[in-house]
Amino acid sequence: MDTDRIEKKILLRAPKKRVWRALADSKEFGNWFGMKFEGPFTPGAVMRGVLSPTKVNAEVAKAQKSHEGMVFEITIEQMEPERLFSFRWHPHAVDRDMDYSAEPTTLVAFALEQAADGVLLTVTESGFDQIPLARRANAFTANEGGWSMMVKVLEEYLADAR
Repeated sequence: MDTDRIEKKILLRAPKKRVWRALADSKEFGNWFGMKFEGPFTPGAVMRGVLSPTKVNAEVAKAQKSHEGMVFEITIEQMEPERLFSFRWHPHAVDRDMDYSAEPTTLVAFALEQAADGVLLTVTESGFDQIPLARRANAFTANEGGWSMMVKVLEEYLADAR
């Protein structure tokens, strides 16, 4: 088992341009993911996201509720239109009393490929082997489950937002 990276694939039945907008537009990303951002995503930008439960899926919103109002920081890495969107963050940084700023970050990448029936999206989060041992397994397990849920939420969002 790979302990350094999580990978999820999903076939999204939506035009590539629409999938890209749901990922690369900070407002749209926030809508389905459950975060509010000030300003647009641009490469190199450090963005503060305030957790605000998703309105797309009630079950996921319920799971996010206990973290409502928490601030997460992401740094936008790459934006290759309709191909790749990536950012860095501190994985599963949900303890309000802990300062995560000295820890390494993981890289979250959304890669889009045209497929016969839509867009094949591959979500990869890598770099867990660099996370402090005391947090590593919990962060990996939480984010592995989280990405399983979030690719489905994105699929629901795209189905509703056509």
